[in-house]
Amino acid sequence: MTHDPAPHLDAAASDRAAGVLLAQACGDALGAPYEFGQPLPGDAPVSMKGGGPFGWAPAEWTDDTSMSIPLLDAAERARREGNDLLEHLDAVAVAWHAWAQDANDVGNQTRAALTAAARPGPVTADALTAAARDRHDRVGRSGGNGSLMRTAPLALAYLDDEASLGVAARRVSDLTHPDPDAGDACVLWCAAIRHAVLTGTLNPSIGLRLLPADRSALWHARLLEAETHPPTHFDHNGWVVHALQAAWSAIHHTPVPGLDPAHDSYPAQHLLHALETVVRAGGDTDTVAAIAGALLGATWGASAVPAEWRRRVHGWPGLTGTNLANRGLAVAQRTADGAGWPLTARVDYTGYGAVGRLVEHPHDPGVLLGDVAVLDRLPAAVDAVVSLCRVGTHQPVGIASSDRVPVWLIDTSDPAANPNLDFVLADTAETIHSLRREGRTVLLHCVAAQSRTPTVAAVYAARHLGIDPALALDQITAALPNAHPNAAFRAALSSLPARSVTHDVGGAR
Repeated sequence: MTHDPAPHLDAAASDRAAGVLLAQACGDALGAPYEFGQPLPGDAPVSMKGGGPFGWAPAEWTDDTSMSIPLLDAAERARREGNDLLEHLDAVAVAWHAWAQDANDVGNQTRAALTAAARPGPVTADALTAAARDRHDRVGRSGGNGSLMRTAPLALAYLDDEASLGVAARRVSDLTHPDPDAGDACVLWCAAIRHAVLTGTLNPSIGLRLLPADRSALWHARLLEAETHPPTHFDHNGWVVHALQAAWSAIHHTPVPGLDPAHDSYPAQHLLHALETVVRAGGDTDTVAAIAGALLGATWGASAVPAEWRRRVHGWPGLTGTNLANRGLAVAQRTADGAGWPLTARVDYTGYGAVGRLVEHPHDPGVLLGDVAVLDRLPAAVDAVVSLCRVGTHQPVGIASSDRVPVWLIDTSDPAANPNLDFVLADTAETIHSLRREGRTVLLHCVAAQSRTPTVAAVYAARHLGIDPALALDQITAALPNAHPNAAFRAALSSLPARSVTHDVGGAR
């Protein structure tokens, strides 16, 4: 089957589409060190420290996200060929089987089905489905959370067709988990992710209309139960029902912070706080956090994922969080934009006024301010780049992936285009601060160094160098020819108080 034209994604919806797989991977990596642990106190710190029962590297995602990658591959192939993702399930089955040979962790139901499917000959989707059904019939269950954890790419692939999404979610679940609860959960969560990308709102009940009436009533009661109890109540979260309930409970019960930049409070922090709540609930922490992360990313966007997480998260098969964000967005858009972004190696900014401007930050010579043309001739001292505009997948050359920080920030005064504006400005300034403390020399740039670059540079000076925000902006715009931040950026900057400096920042003066 072929799809109707994809719905138009404006800037905010594109941000949300990019956030789905990125936030899933971050939740996965955040939960990995705590897997199978007991609940933690509500104020216990959690981090992507690595370790856990399977010895994950810091910020490495687990099988939850790894199993999503072949589905993402299939979605990309379907988009290129103009056909349906379900036509590529044989390739998905083969990829899962190959991955499982060396994977640190493979769920029992999934491993058993993959092993049995390979015995008669080549692994196919039909052989895998039959093997999973046979095991279900013999042992009486296949309701683990192993299909729900990997299902998010489907929501992006079927953004234009909710009914087909429901069919595909159940078919993909049945490859390894034929239990009706597993299929229902995948349908519900995919529908909720799709709805969040398109509307920016949380509604896990939206997919109830895709279930049979008796199953819809059952799941309606289960969602209400999740809204009644904390996530620790659902302590058998290896079971798909409790996994979904725990994820929704954490999201539902985590308050959305108010907007108060002076006290570092931003609504977008709901994503971070909800994932921390999931992890503190214990049990199958990586899987439940991956499940929750996909819906939170779909709601709040990639711009709500802390840059420190975006810098570090990585996993099989040698990908980064930025890779997942870009590829997920491309699937949701169904075609790249006119410049080939987000998957082009290089974005052509000819005619946009990028001439290679480069100056030192007036308050920190270890931060260089420039336009996008500087990427083609980076000064030798630069070993970290913060990009405030679209850049290609291979830009900048020679900088480690953890030191290339793309930032989702649209140069417009329209508040709808940057719903997380205050958080993004603060988080980006914090990232520059972290890079400087690590000893990095940082290039901060946008297309022409006129609006985004001076704004973020001033926020950094105000938050971390103790400079009055208005004075910082005046001095930065004096140093950058033609700099003139838009009205929304100026308003956000004006809400910041200057902060006293308590320690040196990587040689900043």
